[in-house]
Amino acid sequence: MILSRWWYYLRSIPTLLGSIRERGRLLRAFAGWPPPAPFEITLHDGTRFAVRNRMDIWIIKETCLDRDYERHSVPVQDGWTVVDIGAALGDFAVSVARRLPGARVIAVEPFPESLALLQSNAQLNNVHNLEVIAAAVGAVPGEQRLALGSGVAVRHSTAQPEAGALRVPGHSLESLFEAAQVARCQFLKIDTEGAEYEILMQASPATLAKIDHICLEYHNGVTPYNHLDLVAFLEQQGFAARSVRNPAHDAIGFLVARRRVPGA
Repeated sequence: MILSRWWYYLRSIPTLLGSIRERGRLLRAFAGWPPPAPFEITLHDGTRFAVRNRMDIWIIKETCLDRDYERHSVPVQDGWTVVDIGAALGDFAVSVARRLPGARVIAVEPFPESLALLQSNAQLNNVHNLEVIAAAVGAVPGEQRLALGSGVAVRHSTAQPEAGALRVPGHSLESLFEAAQVARCQFLKIDTEGAEYEILMQASPATLAKIDHICLEYHNGVTPYNHLDLVAFLEQQGFAARSVRNPAHDAIGFLVARRRVPGA
């Protein structure tokens, strides 16, 4: 794993340097002297993002440059309805909405700071097919507690509530689809730091039947469940599911699921 991790980081350097126009800001951020946040970066295709730190840049690298969610699953198509749960700064949602103007993209994010950044990034890229919902998603609808103890905005989670957690509006997957009037979700992306288990495993079969493709980042060691439990569950719900190992971290990776009969 150590060799795999270092190789992954080393081969990421040309991607970052070759794909982000503001190399000075990039180097400053990774050297520990970032410009005052938020600062703006521009990708090679013209997509613009306001970011806070090198963690945000790294996420953009994985999501927008490597296109991990689509590379491991399927390329999102124009005309699809895409739901992004745990949208953070909007890396996936904004990128898809900008690239595919005929898609309907729904971005769901509970943390106010990230939510503001998401909305700012949508405006920077002049996207009009992106809907933003300020909420967490869990097992049941209603207020949820977002743990902030990690100190890193993109790692806040409702999976392990703690004292002093931020109270945020919440949805179940079913109530989210109802509120957003989602009759069919062709692509569901999830990155919720461990809440992925309750989001999917507590969803009704009727709700899951509306989904064609799922790609999520799984987080082991946060709940009693692990990614193998989720693979088995989704297989029982009519999906062909598999996991993809993370090259740098043992406890996280991607889980990819495809409905065996799309649209059924």
